[in-house]
Amino acid sequence: MDIQLFKDILSIDSTSSKEGELALYLTQRLKTEHNDVELMPIGDGTYNLLFTWGRPEIMFCTHMDTVPPYIPPVFNGNRVDGRGTCDAKGQIMALYGACQALEKNHETGFGLLLLAGEETSSIGAKHFRKNHEGCEYLIVGEPTDCMTASAAKGTKFFHLTVSGQSCHSGYPQNGRSAVNIFLDFMDSFRRLSFPADLTLGDTTWNIGNLVSQNPKNILSDQLECDIYFRTTFSTDDIVEEQINKLIAGNTEWKTTIRLNAYGGDIPTRFLTFEGIPSQPVAFGSDAPQLTNFKNKILCGPGSILVAHTPKEYVLLSDIEKATQIYLEMYNRIKKQIT
Repeated sequence: MDIQLFKDILSIDSTSSKEGELALYLTQRLKTEHNDVELMPIGDGTYNLLFTWGRPEIMFCTHMDTVPPYIPPVFNGNRVDGRGTCDAKGQIMALYGACQALEKNHETGFGLLLLAGEETSSIGAKHFRKNHEGCEYLIVGEPTDCMTASAAKGTKFFHLTVSGQSCHSGYPQNGRSAVNIFLDFMDSFRRLSFPADLTLGDTTWNIGNLVSQNPKNILSDQLECDIYFRTTFSTDDIVEEQINKLIAGNTEWKTTIRLNAYGGDIPTRFLTFEGIPSQPVAFGSDAPQLTNFKNKILCGPGSILVAHTPKEYVLLSDIEKATQIYLEMYNRIKKQIT
């Protein structure tokens, strides 16, 4: 493994919207005399990056952006701490390691796709889908503890706006608190029941960006928040219907609560391989957006349980293990298609 390369890419702050610098660096750093490189501007200062060795039948893929805040790397023997170590710069190292090995063996017909914006809206994947034909097989690097994902949950994103009427907080009878309306709504919302899925288990949700700008001595006239669901094959089609039904069933909520749906990803099934451990995962990736690939595989070094946390880390031995797994996958697919 090229440790200096890993140090270099971890030292570049590529938190979402800043990954353009990393793409420009990798354009030069990963170019060899045997591959072609295409730098694809997204239009927002970021880029997708595609390396090809001949016409790809099999594509390796991960993303360049990381979640904020930037945390500089610390190398300590086999362990590397810092932002992006497993999500997803460790993936870049493992995937590129496989490409290097294939190049050394004079293989052709594969590529390495590095995408922008996975952590925010998968803008890079959507851009690539519209502007490239893709190919038959896609191997996506995400932190799965070097196991293959058999399936992944989908996502649904909603923005909730609650309207009230402000007044002096000493005389609350003269107004209507948006906060109190929200609390009443959440009491019922938390009691919504969704069927368990045999493959992906329970549907879960989280509230984020909860804001009410009222001063402490004035009743809130507006509250806003995001509701983010992790859906299953059993629930992806019914989540929005259930929330709207809940709102419509209350006279006050029908006039004070507005729900805007912003889509998301559908639950996805992935290819697995006999002899390589697999399990379902509850996190998202660019894979559902890359509809220009027929068969998709999700696998990579590191744990999702430390990704997006201040304690993010990866083991160098797991990166090397993942590289060998990618090569095994490549060889099995190659035998199947030739």
